[in-house]
Amino acid sequence: MPIPRTTIVALCALLSAALLAGDLSAASPKERLREKRAQAAAVLAQVNALDLRFEASVEAWNGARYELALTQQKLVSDRARLRVAQQQRQIAISRLERRVRALYESNDDPTAIGIFLGSSSVNDFITRMDDASAVAAADHQLAIETTAARDHYAQVARETAATVQRRAVALQQRSRERARIGSMLGERKRLLASVQSEVVQLQKEEAARQARLAAEARARLAAEQAAAARQARQEAAARAALAAAAQRDRAATTTAADPTPAPAAPATTAPAPTTPATTPADPSDPATTTTTTPAAPTPTPAPAPLGGGHPEAASIALRYLGIPYVWGGASPAGFDCSGLVMYVYAQLGISLPHYAAAQYGYGTPVSRADLQPGDLVFFDGLNHVGIYIGGGQMVHAPHTGDVVKISPISEFGAGYVGARRI
Repeated sequence: MPIPRTTIVALCALLSAALLAGDLSAASPKERLREKRAQAAAVLAQVNALDLRFEASVEAWNGARYELALTQQKLVSDRARLRVAQQQRQIAISRLERRVRALYESNDDPTAIGIFLGSSSVNDFITRMDDASAVAAADHQLAIETTAARDHYAQVARETAATVQRRAVALQQRSRERARIGSMLGERKRLLASVQSEVVQLQKEEAARQARLAAEARARLAAEQAAAARQARQEAAARAALAAAAQRDRAATTTAADPTPAPAAPATTAPAPTTPATTPADPSDPATTTTTTPAAPTPTPAPAPLGGGHPEAASIALRYLGIPYVWGGASPAGFDCSGLVMYVYAQLGISLPHYAAAQYGYGTPVSRADLQPGDLVFFDGLNHVGIYIGGGQMVHAPHTGDVVKISPISEFGAGYVGARRI
């Protein structure tokens, strides 16, 4: 059912006033911006809804005009056929009249003359001729058929004329609706003009925000790559140190198992005091405690993190920020969500299908807490996919009318399904 014009006018006026006036009582510029963004979103949603209604109404008007034109053409054709039928009937009637006149003048068939004289009209005469054997069967049948054809086309022409009338009325109604739509379009244009500056400003702010997020993401990815390189060097150094320590321990063990004999003491050297054999060594006495070299402890390796994956996919995905969303797109001319993922991973030599639900079957599952750049994150019952870039954010192609952008995965709330590491 169409929205009443008065309701639309009132809504447009309220929204325009809100947009122009703004929220002067907002506590901060950030809150004012948030409020204006919500107002602009409400206006754009209303405009989109009106667009759909406008198009449907205009197409209905076009349809009514088209159907009326077709019916008018049919009426012209029906009336032409009716004229032909009337002419053929007139020829048949004239022929029949000549036959009757000849019969009357020759007086050869008084039965036919009686039928003619007893008929009240030509139609009555034609009907009576069904039982008149004096008239030729061919003339009789022709008269009947042409009369029936004339009656048929007359009925068709009447029905077509009635249809033309109905469709003309429908077109008038559609024309009035179209005039109303024209007025609504004027209001819509004024409404758009009132919010255009706000929309442009919001678009600039969003572009700036995306640029900032991209710069932060690139810096974060570079820092993570540098940290990973440092950790790899440290782990390599630690492994080398452990290997050297193990080699020293093996050398020390070999020396202890095969000692070299000590040289004999000189004869002039006084014998060292001896401890009686019956006196056991006191373990608490430092002088009698035997010192042994403890074995080197076996190093305990740190738990290995979930490895693998392709963090470089995150950096590649950042190259395509701002590319428009295109349904079924899988190239820099335009992407949809799974097309973007497929295109990015193809540059790493990995072939993925152009279908988010199928992509979920590749790689290995990753918990949300273990996400790393390059992982694929899935949402909305596997109807959407993005590439994780760290910091709780992803690069994705959202929907028609938007572009490839950075968004927090928290934006999807309970729509989060899971993640895969390719």
